Amino acid sequence: MSDFLTDAHFEKFRVLIYDASGITFSNSNRPILESRLRERLRAAKLEDVGTYFDLINRNGEEMKLFLDSITTNLTRFFRNQAHFDALVNHVLPDLVAFKRAKGLEKKIRVWSAGCSTGEEPYTIAMIFKDKLPTDFGFEIIASDLSLKSLMTASQGFYPEARIVGIPEPYLPRFFNKVGDGYQAKDEIKGRIKFDYHNLKFDSGLRNLDIIFCRNVLIYFDEAAQKNVIDRFWTSMTNHGFLYIGHSESLFGMNTQFKFLKTEWAVLYNKFLD
Repeated sequence: MSDFLTDAHFEKFRVLIYDASGITFSNSNRPILESRLRERLRAAKLEDVGTYFDLINRNGEEMKLFLDSITTNLTRFFRNQAHFDALVNHVLPDLVAFKRAKGLEKKIRVWSAGCSTGEEPYTIAMIFKDKLPTDFGFEIIASDLSLKSLMTASQGFYPEARIVGIPEPYLPRFFNKVGDGYQAKDEIKGRIKFDYHNLKFDSGLRNLDIIFCRNVLIYFDEAAQKNVIDRFWTSMTNHGFLYIGHSESLFGMNTQFKFLKTEWAVLYNKFLD
């Protein structure tokens, strides 16, 4: 037992984090929580976790900063290339053909849920600008629990080491070299709306054609996962596609999404017409 974070305090924080965000902390990742708590106590100029626990319960801004600190934000451009191959070769052609056949608005709406520092939504925007028919528009909503990550994402500036993975034709087309990094051009930056969102709650988004929520469900227990997936279902059109992480699965979950195995990657769909 840690003198800094007692078993009793660990349990209180574990329950608070779950109730506030749906994220599950177990004994195996207790050291991560302890490390993040030490950082927040230093920032708040406090000495014990009990006082800090009281603070985040009465201060919504500090609660946001605390939840930000305990999330991990590992991402990169074109992460899991197979997912984007499926987007180009299967999902987009399907949606374009469907909307044309039904006489629907020629626009594709996407939610990048858990977008971290923005590499995923910028990747999607580059693909859409390159591959969508010229008579089709698109809208990308990107959200995260981390305000710090969202600030990086909305600025659209990435150091040289972070742009690894962007195909050579795309880099000069969609980014300007600025100093020791690259700045996203307005033609993709202006197509993404970044916003704070906690997946424990309904986003209010509706009529989405595609949802990306990759490597986020692993932080939730089964009940929280199902709640998130059910809200995704409600947020989608009657003809939509769901991407989750390659190590994640809806297998065994009582969900209405159908398993879809394409030539390139596995994803899920909602087809009601």
